[in-house]
Amino acid sequence: MERKDNQTPQGEIARILVEFLEVAITSVVFLKGVYPNGAFERRRYMNLVVHKARHPQLYEYIHVAVNGLLAFLTKDLIDRVAVVFLDDGGLPIERFVFKLNVNQSYSSKVQQADLEFSLRSFLIKLPLSEPLTKILPPTDCRWEIMAYFRALPQASTSKDAEMWIPSDAKQWQQPAVITPIKSMSSEPLRVQVYAEDPNPSAPKN
Repeated sequence: MERKDNQTPQGEIARILVEFLEVAITSVVFLKGVYPNGAFERRRYMNLVVHKARHPQLYEYIHVAVNGLLAFLTKDLIDRVAVVFLDDGGLPIERFVFKLNVNQSYSSKVQQADLEFSLRSFLIKLPLSEPLTKILPPTDCRWEIMAYFRALPQASTSKDAEMWIPSDAKQWQQPAVITPIKSMSSEPLRVQVYAEDPNPSAPKN
């Protein structure tokens, strides 16, 4: 994604964040073993070896979905972005959540190198985190990217809003078990990454 000279600090932060989310979400899908390793190829990003989807439809889904968040991230309208793995009945098996906050009052020049250095630590941590090393249950499953909006955008006023539709995924009846993975807090941007699993004490359907 190209940098624009007249971009606001929030626009620049959101641009960097979108690039990071595309790589991080691809890493989550790769690490959970949903597809064969051959569906991905290696590339370098932030001086790290990461994975990029090789299959055109897989790449397009992740790329279009994440880049469609740019305008909303700029305005801090998105609270969380999640990669949700669902069983064949539409019940979540596991969620990987990116909780985000773009400081709307930040007015200084964005130090891209500093921000990327902080985000880089997430990409180092992801392959080492226990939730991502657990294999999904041996059952048919699907996954999707979900965005949790602080305020719902009007589809009639935003072309990007038209691509986001309410999810038909079911919800857990008990509060999820949360496993923190990594967090950062800086003046322009705060990010938390954590896993959510169903509560083992919840009654089975």
